[in-house]
Amino acid sequence: MNAPASLENQVAVVTGGVRGIGLAIARRLHREGCRVVIWDRDSTAFDATASGFKPLLVQQVDVSDLASVEHAVRVLIESAGSIDVVVNNAGINGPIAPTWEYPVDAWHRVLAVDLTGVFYVCRSVAPHMRRQGYGRLINIASIVGKEGNANSSAYSAAKGGVIAFTKAIAKELAGSGVLANCVAPAITETDLLLEMTPEYVSTIKAKIPLGRFVNVDEIAAMTAWIAGPDCSFTTGFVFDISGGRATY
Repeated sequence: MNAPASLENQVAVVTGGVRGIGLAIARRLHREGCRVVIWDRDSTAFDATASGFKPLLVQQVDVSDLASVEHAVRVLIESAGSIDVVVNNAGINGPIAPTWEYPVDAWHRVLAVDLTGVFYVCRSVAPHMRRQGYGRLINIASIVGKEGNANSSAYSAAKGGVIAFTKAIAKELAGSGVLANCVAPAITETDLLLEMTPEYVSTIKAKIPLGRFVNVDEIAAMTAWIAGPDCSFTTGFVFDISGGRATY
């Protein structure tokens, strides 16, 4: 297929789209004309009235389970006919603890959702995008994936892996019409802040030269641009949205 001139009527999947960053991205893509599909482990929590839009589909998907992802892809293609944009946003923070005290089960869970989940989704949708000759894969990483945060080893490792994985798959897909990029926000104003200690939040905020956290609508705006037709010659790139924290 030829590259679309706009996002109008494109089928866009947002994982972890029920709340937070994912919901903001889903809302923005809907506003740009996409037929938005939300994947979330807790799909029943989506409230169309409160969210301000009605998705094409809301599917219950556990991105850390390959069978769950593959089933969702099959159902979506049968229902909508295509998958044009995928935003891999689903993620968890994990506990805050030094590596030598970090719970082993938590390590495996964070990597399963934050890194392996991205692999499963991209692995499952890439063949379809290659066949149709068009697609946009957008992986939500983190500035932590570049710099690492003390006492957040699993999350740092997972997000660093997302960045490297994005660069790898972008090269594999080059020339196919499918682009893969990632977004690396600084810490974001969401309910996940409540899972962190005030001391940890204060430490992270102090790293941001602009002196505030990024908000979800700013991330959504950048993601929508990457998904759109104006981003046509960039692949394998990390779009920083870090308030000046990023140094490379």
